[in-house]
Amino acid sequence: MKILIIFNRDPYDGSDITWNGLRLADKLREAGQSVRIFLMNDAVDLARDVCRPPAGYDQDLVALLKALIAHGVPVRVCGTCLARCGVHRHHPYFAGAESSTMPALAEWVMESDKVLTF
Repeated sequence: MKILIIFNRDPYDGSDITWNGLRLADKLREAGQSVRIFLMNDAVDLARDVCRPPAGYDQDLVALLKALIAHGVPVRVCGTCLARCGVHRHHPYFAGAESSTMPALAEWVMESDKVLTF
């Protein structure tokens, strides 16, 4: 089964939504599912090395995303959002996070059996 997970929120927005989405992606991957991740809006900060956990937050979400990439999970990041979104606007995306487009996201949506958003 092909599962697409779309993240939209600031990774460190005071909730555990992004953390839980990344944990779900990893569990689906471990269960043998084909998982793909697309980051857009403020979630693009997750693909930037300058994004760090705030004081007192015990999870490094960037490290979790990098671990998923290392396990072969494709990650695409909105190219338009590079300059428009996130606290760290204009900072580059790290290696393994592919800059992408809305047409590419549309293609992934059409190819997927399930689409989840966080």
